[in-house]
Amino acid sequence: MANNHPHQFGKVAVLLGGNSAERAVSLNSGNAVFEALKAQGIDVVKIDSKENLIGQLNTHAVDVAFIALHGVGGEDGTIQGLLEFYGLPYTGSGVKASAICMDKWRTKLIWQGLGLPTPAFILAESSDDLSAFSTQVGYPMMVKPALEGSSIGISKVKDSSAVQGAYDAAYNTGSPVLAEQFVTGKEFTIAILNGKALPVIQLKPANEFYDYDAKYIQDDTEYLLPCGLSPEKELEVQALALKAYESVGCKGWGRVDVMQDENENFWLIEVNTVPGMTDHSLVPMAAKAAGIDFQQLVIEILAAVER
Repeated sequence: MANNHPHQFGKVAVLLGGNSAERAVSLNSGNAVFEALKAQGIDVVKIDSKENLIGQLNTHAVDVAFIALHGVGGEDGTIQGLLEFYGLPYTGSGVKASAICMDKWRTKLIWQGLGLPTPAFILAESSDDLSAFSTQVGYPMMVKPALEGSSIGISKVKDSSAVQGAYDAAYNTGSPVLAEQFVTGKEFTIAILNGKALPVIQLKPANEFYDYDAKYIQDDTEYLLPCGLSPEKELEVQALALKAYESVGCKGWGRVDVMQDENENFWLIEVNTVPGMTDHSLVPMAAKAAGIDFQQLVIEILAAVER
């Protein structure tokens, strides 16, 4: 547990907003982080990265950046590269890990190459590719943008009549289209904080899967904490998540999403390098179960920044 004096951080900028499809969520996350830091006497300012970011950083003479930007421009290595060029320390994963994890296809290629379990997948260039893939893995299957977060543009395809619509929904986000074998079973998420896996959460959405509405709008998703796994199985999935997280070079904090099939095998889905920090968010929930309240959590994330 970090024990830090507020003045040791200097001037902290919470970077929020931005231009991605997840702007609204980022504003909520960033505001929550800002209020938590401010409440602890830290010299903190909010900066919306949507316009003139460098000018704002100069104006406020910032010492360290707390990245609360989700999606393209905040979670894909872009802002991380800019801050490194600028010589400004920042929270979370670096340029390479951020870029890899934003690309679900390349993340899965790395896991596949290491022999880590992840559902069968293809990068589809047309709806015909999806139809061909369905003959290999059957229905249902998941179709999603390879380069978006928060389940934007994602579809669960149950039969051939839904293939074209699902392809279009993912393609129209401007991203390559990833198709993935659907895992029937339970959904879990594992928050990682400074090299340790936090208590596992099981997600039971009222919707068919944990989509954007379930994450940020609706209140009918069940979060099981304790997660319902045996102690042995919980340790197993925590170890798998940590290995998956470290294999793509992540550091600081993040979240790994996993499915468990009906034979109790775990399957890696994706890594979030800047997870949500809203009242619906999972990392604060897992941290709380580990005895870390929200104010402590933002300090832990900030204290891990390499100077």
